[in-house]
Amino acid sequence: MERRVVFSPEAAADLINLYEYIAERAGPRRAIGYIDRIEAYCAGFEFSAEHGTRCDDIRLGLRIVGFERRVTIAFHVAPSTVTIDRILYGGRDVQRALSRRHAMPRSRSKR
Repeated sequence: MERRVVFSPEAAADLINLYEYIAERAGPRRAIGYIDRIEAYCAGFEFSAEHGTRCDDIRLGLRIVGFERRVTIAFHVAPSTVTIDRILYGGRDVQRALSRRHAMPRSRSKR
């Protein structure tokens, strides 16, 4: 099934921040090359979105996949889209990064 791949505002900001980080240390050419590879990898989700590790304990429907051993891509799949939620570099905490955007209200315990 073909789906459209979209980047959340947070994922787009992650890419910009990652570009700036790499460009400062290794130059803009290397930074854009790395960002291009990440974007190309994510674009491939339009045909094969059902891969990665399901992380329903963090958020229902969340999937996590690694990229080139340094990046974690968090995404979710809907009938017609794959939304890239976050792109986390260098071992950043996925649960913490996603909890800011999708904080769930605590359920009240029944007594």
